[in-house]
Amino acid sequence: MTYIANTCASAPSRPTLLSGFTARLAVWRQLVAVKRQRRSLAGLDAHLLEDIGVTQAQANTESQRGLWDAPATWRY
Repeated sequence: MTYIANTCASAPSRPTLLSGFTARLAVWRQLVAVKRQRRSLAGLDAHLLEDIGVTQAQANTESQRGLWDAPATWRY
């Protein structure tokens, strides 16, 4: 009776818990990076802002935006 085939080929992985957590962590890191960039933008002086083509008012407005208020194109 050769009934045993290859039933235990591989153990099932748990992708839902780990990948969900990993994905959320990646998004959180991206948003924190956006917040850090905005904080750096707020610290630039007028000469540096002029170099990148941003006015002081635009820099202030951008730096006041919330952590969650970032376009998807800014996230890496």
